[in-house]
Amino acid sequence: MTARDIAAVLPDIDSLKDLCRSMAMAEAILNPDGECFYSYSAEWSETEQVASMRNGSGDEFDIVFAPVGAYIRGFDHESPLSPYRHEDGPQPWPGVLDSVPEAFRCYVEEPAFTDEDGCPVVTACLWREAEAPAWQTGRITFPADHPDPDGSARLFELLLAPTPEAFQAFAEDYYEVPVDIEALRHIYDLHPLGQRDIVALNPSVGAETVIAAAKAIGYPLAVDLRPAAG
Repeated sequence: MTARDIAAVLPDIDSLKDLCRSMAMAEAILNPDGECFYSYSAEWSETEQVASMRNGSGDEFDIVFAPVGAYIRGFDHESPLSPYRHEDGPQPWPGVLDSVPEAFRCYVEEPAFTDEDGCPVVTACLWREAEAPAWQTGRITFPADHPDPDGSARLFELLLAPTPEAFQAFAEDYYEVPVDIEALRHIYDLHPLGQRDIVALNPSVGAETVIAAAKAIGYPLAVDLRPAAG
């Protein structure tokens, strides 16, 4: 599987945004005091939002949601497409970034997505302009006989299985705790988050911590978690 295959099955921009918000909200409740795999910033800038993944082992992705569309960059540190596999200095694999439209070129050079020398940290790249009918990737010649040459299958695993059951399997394996499926379904449906949902996922987390996370993610709150008017 490659970014080309991912492009054919990813949901539309709005659906992907909702999925990323749900994943980030669920994990923020499960792991309020640690580094989360999945996070979401609803105010990355005045006009942009960003969903991110960091697995703690050097693999990561970022998805920028902007008025012009969405831009995805992923990095698998073990991929044969890694910029750091060149003996004459780091450079992106041919084709990965060459076709990125002008509307998204600022993200190719975004300091948060490059190393200290300005090299884009990327093995997989996708984009979709706001009115485009599908996701796009560059024209890339991948190494032969590699099941996941750019890391897409591993990096975007939960984006390819956009269900609460898939997130439950991930969370129970990683955090080694039972995860309430009904609470996850509630969050994946983007229903307003209430105290009952928090307790079902993590009875030890404080409501104020979750409220702050929800505001950062842009996730709706139920009446029992909203601050009193006045």
